[in-house]
Amino acid sequence: MITARAAATFEPVGRSVATARGFVRDTLQGWGLTDLIEDAVVLTSELVTNAVVHAGTSADVRCLRDPEGVRVEVVDRHPERELPLAEVSRGRLDLNSEGGRGLLLCAALASRWGVDYTATDKCVWFRLDQQALPVGTRSAGPVLPTEALPVSDTRVRVAVVQVDRADSITAWNDDARELFGYTAEQVVGKPLADLAAWPQTPGTGTGIAEALALSRWEGSYGLCDSEGRTVPVYACHLRVRDAQGEPSTVCLIVRDQERAILQSPSRLPVHGTDPLDRAGGDPLDALIGSPPPDDLDGLLQRTVERARDMLDGDAAFLLLATDDETELEVRATTGLPSARQRFARVPVETGSGRYGSARMPSVHEDLATAPGAVPLLSGTGMHAVVIVPLKVEGRLTGSLGVASETPGRYSNEEALRLQFAADRIALAVESARLTELERLRRGSLAFLVEASELLAGTLDRNQTLALMAQMTVPTLATWCAVYTIPEPGSEPVLSYVLHEDEERIDGIKALLDRVDPPDPDIDLGVRPWTAPADAAHNTALRSSLRSLALGELPSAGGGAPGTGLGTAAAVGGETVVLPLIARNRVIGLLALGKPTDERFRQDILELAEDLSRRAALALDNARLYSERTAISQSLQRSLLPPELPEIDGVDVEVIYRAAGEGNEVGGDFYDVFPIREGAYGFAIGDVCGTGPLAAAVTGLARHALRLLAREGLGGPAVLERLNAAILEEGPRSRFITLLYGELWPQPEGGALLKMVCAGHPLPLRLTPDGTVAPAASPQPLLGVMDDLELYEQTTVLNPGDVLLCVTDGVTERREGTRMLGDDGLADVLGSCTGMTAGAVASRVLRAVERFASDAPSDDMAILTLRIPE
Repeated sequence: MITARAAATFEPVGRSVATARGFVRDTLQGWGLTDLIEDAVVLTSELVTNAVVHAGTSADVRCLRDPEGVRVEVVDRHPERELPLAEVSRGRLDLNSEGGRGLLLCAALASRWGVDYTATDKCVWFRLDQQALPVGTRSAGPVLPTEALPVSDTRVRVAVVQVDRADSITAWNDDARELFGYTAEQVVGKPLADLAAWPQTPGTGTGIAEALALSRWEGSYGLCDSEGRTVPVYACHLRVRDAQGEPSTVCLIVRDQERAILQSPSRLPVHGTDPLDRAGGDPLDALIGSPPPDDLDGLLQRTVERARDMLDGDAAFLLLATDDETELEVRATTGLPSARQRFARVPVETGSGRYGSARMPSVHEDLATAPGAVPLLSGTGMHAVVIVPLKVEGRLTGSLGVASETPGRYSNEEALRLQFAADRIALAVESARLTELERLRRGSLAFLVEASELLAGTLDRNQTLALMAQMTVPTLATWCAVYTIPEPGSEPVLSYVLHEDEERIDGIKALLDRVDPPDPDIDLGVRPWTAPADAAHNTALRSSLRSLALGELPSAGGGAPGTGLGTAAAVGGETVVLPLIARNRVIGLLALGKPTDERFRQDILELAEDLSRRAALALDNARLYSERTAISQSLQRSLLPPELPEIDGVDVEVIYRAAGEGNEVGGDFYDVFPIREGAYGFAIGDVCGTGPLAAAVTGLARHALRLLAREGLGGPAVLERLNAAILEEGPRSRFITLLYGELWPQPEGGALLKMVCAGHPLPLRLTPDGTVAPAASPQPLLGVMDDLELYEQTTVLNPGDVLLCVTDGVTERREGTRMLGDDGLADVLGSCTGMTAGAVASRVLRAVERFASDAPSDDMAILTLRIPE
């Protein structure tokens, strides 16, 4: 009776053999026939090779399951090709011939086998029966001496945890409480992921959520106990459903050192056979599969997993050599907790003996007798280990190792087998590494070009700090902190913190505020910084102890910023400090960090160094720009008049806008000042040009006006002497248009005005009935001629009258061929009857700004005097 079927068709190409092996392996694994997988894969490999290589046709592979075992059929489209059945049955097959070896294997390994012919195809089939065991027996092992039995505690505890479809804990037994310190009340309803330290191994996509959804899962991870420590565990997960059809996952959990209690027994290879030979004879296929992964991490991860399985190990690891062959970098692991020490570096030569060099194969029968011989495996429970080099054309490119918890598990024979496989994959690994290196270099170049453009686009210090952090996180690091040094010799100041999870920023900032900043010594260069991780660990430990004292479950977030287990995990990995050096001075420090159990790749650190150099120069440019801007603005503010005086019976308002970014003073200027009791001077002028050069003449004119007016000189005399002073400046002199006047408020209301308009736009007078008219006549401007004949004009402002004085930046406002002009200004003023002096000035400014779409390009000054009614 057939209980399950699976079928697939494979094209007549060499790669189909490996694909067919994977199909049969996955099918039988899914059916739970693990004891039959090895023989089925070997036979399928041989028969599919006969079909697609020798017969040259496509091959159909069918797997048929029944209660006693499995039947596998391989069908090709070449029935004319006769098989040497008679020779196989008589045992007379020539082992050196191309044909018949698959049938010989069928005869040796299969329970039954045969060949069926039709007019169009040929079907070679074999049957594998499950091993007959005593009633009720699923599997059994041999009787072992007591000293060979697995070691456990006197009281074995198996935690039973049940998790619902939302991955929340619904059941927690007493053994779980004893193992991890939490009561059922503390954990029921919480996600299991909050307690699990799940191994995030690069190249694999199975996380805890995916594992809990599988029908069955078995393996190692960590669980955080009530004291904040991660307890390595071995677990078996089984997905079940209740009577109502609601799914849940039952998790059986023991301490990792007691994994033998739950671990499914591995089928040992048949004595005297080589798994490489039985898998088809190709070590490259055996280690990396076919087709190989496209990316380097996937290739390395598959390699370590296949190497572990090939030697029936418990863990495996692969390291790649640096370009100078002096160090090895951990790039892939399996069977080790939390991708242990990924990207950590170890020296190639660690000692003078044979086992001290990664350039030679080595076998350690028991690491307990040689502590520290393989630092990567310290504290993992591994005993036996075999390590072989990866070499290409005699050059060391990496190192591959397989480890076992059983002492004495490996000998020179396993080392030779692993070395043979490593020699075959070394070139594929090196090719993938060079491809990745080229991709990373291209990506790094593009990243640095974009970073340079962004940093060059701003001179604002705070924006530069933000850009530095945003370019670093998450591209280079999980979190970063920028320290700045305000003055040479001063202590670094924490200026910016960023984490890829915004909720962690406040916690990390609070933590770094309590940690002494890194040493800014320029000679130290790029270096590790352990202070944040140490402080976070100690703080989280104290927080957990306080929570336990109060009978609470320690939370990931903690009670205050920086005190939780979450913050400790966020900064618990590798942290490095890069000096920000510009113009031979350390102006700051850039700290980059990773979460717990994560380290930086060397190429990432090199890219971070390049970025830090560009960022340092941008930050120093922003500092210099800020300093010079502050100096410039301070000098410019000294050229502006102090606060306007209060004049009884007269409202005064001034609006001033200087053209140019960062300029507070330009060529336009104004002033209102007391001359003597009851008399006030006012002026509004325009120096030829804009910017600092015009502002220098502005300062001269404004101070000279005050000085001459307080000497008792009349308006014409004041301007004539100012004209002489300007001409004395020689090449630095500039011509000036100027409206100067003296104001005498009258006791009965109104004010008497005496004005001289030297080449300046005429002042406009607005009366309460809306009439607008010039209040003075034009006269020659200053700074052009030696002899000026100027005269004073007198007018009276009555209650309700407004006097508007502007510079040519107002009247010469343009939009294409249109210009606001004197008439346009008069129209605007005519609509301001009844308004205060401030309202009139504001309306004029809005009219100027709205006249054209672009920003004003000339300085502007607006002075209004109004006599209240």
